[in-house]
Amino acid sequence: MDLSRFKRVSLGHFPTPLERLENLTKRLGGPEIYIKRDDCTGLATGGNKTRKLEYLVADALDKGADTFVTQGATQSNHVRQTAAAARRFGMDCYALLERRVTNMGEDYERDGNVLLDDLFHCHYEFRPEGLDMNAEAQAFGEELKAKSKRPYIIPGGGSNPVGALGYVQCAEEIVAQAEEQGIKIDRIVHATGSAGTQAGLVAGLHSLKSQIEVVGISVRAAREAQIANVHRLACQTSDLIGDQTPPAVEQVIAYDGYVGPGYGQPTDEMVDAINTLASEEAILLDPVYSGKGMAGLIGLIRDGVLKKGENIVFLHTGGSAALFAYQHLFSRQQAA
Repeated sequence: MDLSRFKRVSLGHFPTPLERLENLTKRLGGPEIYIKRDDCTGLATGGNKTRKLEYLVADALDKGADTFVTQGATQSNHVRQTAAAARRFGMDCYALLERRVTNMGEDYERDGNVLLDDLFHCHYEFRPEGLDMNAEAQAFGEELKAKSKRPYIIPGGGSNPVGALGYVQCAEEIVAQAEEQGIKIDRIVHATGSAGTQAGLVAGLHSLKSQIEVVGISVRAAREAQIANVHRLACQTSDLIGDQTPPAVEQVIAYDGYVGPGYGQPTDEMVDAINTLASEEAILLDPVYSGKGMAGLIGLIRDGVLKKGENIVFLHTGGSAALFAYQHLFSRQQAA
């Protein structure tokens, strides 16, 4: 597998650390738990989208674009990092924000990631829930073309084969770090949403002929739909990197029992997971993605799915900026 033939810009701090969570491992009494710190990628508080954007921005520049158009939910980590990448390269960024969460108070559309969108001069408009948001972004791009702009459309989450290359590269990075540290990794667990992160990992590990399983904790879609989405993109990504045989659908593992009432809606397990990792390891998760991903990891340990004697890596996808849009769940002053 040779990724050097794909153009890539530098946006992040790589490799990100692979660390053992000693306190959490001791507390849960199950497998050895490690964390891949993709919250430390460095771009605009970091997160998993930075890896994808290194390839997407390079592709946009190669195509002569001067503007990014993308979409996401109101507290989108992807929009925040895309807007930051645009500033780095002197480009404009337009984002369509879907109102998937409407019950978190009036500050929800001002705090957290939205505040950072403002700081990065992102032009954003809100859309109601339920639209085909990628189609909305395409249509918006056509409007910009009519105004003599040269837009590059990035799908939600940066999740297309070009973006997924970032997690093909991450798969290589994790395998190399594990070998260097003398760790035999059994499974990687992470929050899965728009599918690009999991698809890239599956395609990358498949190409490396690694036996590491990738376990996605869905934050929105039902299990069957999430598996289908990830598998489709993993196959497209495998084709892009030149693999002769695509990953089997059995290589895509997803759990949907930690979504709760819906995307971005709090659960007791998520709140407990965020509090646990903050108090045990001084690591911040986010309420929409990594918090539910960690809730899934803890739940699977308690259910005996992840067992003592295994080495589990939790891939931290970032997003702690969104905590400020959910502060009523965590602030002791507000609770009092």
